[in-house]
Amino acid sequence: MSAFALRARTVTVDGLDVFYREAGDPANPTLVLLHGFPSSSHMYRGLIAELSDAYHLIAPDHIGFGASAAPAVEDFAYGFEKLTEITLGLLDRLGVERFALYIQDYGAPIGLRIASRHPERVTAIVSQSGNAYLEGFTPFWDVLFAHARDRAANEPAVRELLTAEATRWQYTHGVPADRLDRIAPEAWTLEQAGLDRPGNKEIQLQLFWDYQFNLDGYPAFQEYFRTHRPPLLAAWGRGDEIFGPAGAEAFARDLPDAEIHLLDAGHFALETHGEEIAALVRDFLGRHVK
Repeated sequence: MSAFALRARTVTVDGLDVFYREAGDPANPTLVLLHGFPSSSHMYRGLIAELSDAYHLIAPDHIGFGASAAPAVEDFAYGFEKLTEITLGLLDRLGVERFALYIQDYGAPIGLRIASRHPERVTAIVSQSGNAYLEGFTPFWDVLFAHARDRAANEPAVRELLTAEATRWQYTHGVPADRLDRIAPEAWTLEQAGLDRPGNKEIQLQLFWDYQFNLDGYPAFQEYFRTHRPPLLAAWGRGDEIFGPAGAEAFARDLPDAEIHLLDAGHFALETHGEEIAALVRDFLGRHVK
């Protein structure tokens, strides 16, 4: 299917506009793609085009990101529980009952809440730097966990993560020199434009603070893995300095059949290794999702 067949749509969920990209025949198995920070559904543009011949793909923008609504922090309870609620509301609004999940970064605590609470709805999981184990955290998180303990004292340091320099670094770190030319500059400039909107940095600071509560969900996520044994593919950047490769390898503890691939990539591996990841996902879903 042509990349030009992608549809850009917006629906209202709980009174908020939720933007999503959609492609493929709804009669085919559905793959829901959940983005991370500071990204949007834009990160999946290539993968959607690659897989839409065989799968129905839905990639929403979380509230506060991309083209979805971004109410002020005083007007919306920004946190991963609320983002999960909105995501489920979107899927229900679209009538999507069964689906595989592709989770990256922030998409992981959202998607894994859905999977662990509604295991009958989830057919398989693909994780690209979608963490579910303490082993995945790197020194990058030291300042964020310090911020969780004392917001006021650590906010100036955390605000540095919202700068244009930091956003570009998220895309370029851990990438081999011969792959850097695959990263389109609009990727980080688009994300920075979102961060620079009035009030958006306050949204991101609130989500940074709320991230600590995702760790409380890890035991439930891991119990879900052990009990329900979802097929899982991890396609992870070996050079990711945000969620390290130990986070990918940890899946094998609870899912011995997990398919774990460490790529010579960074945090946004789809930008530099999209063809390889698309091939892995197509093969994996072809064997596990009908």
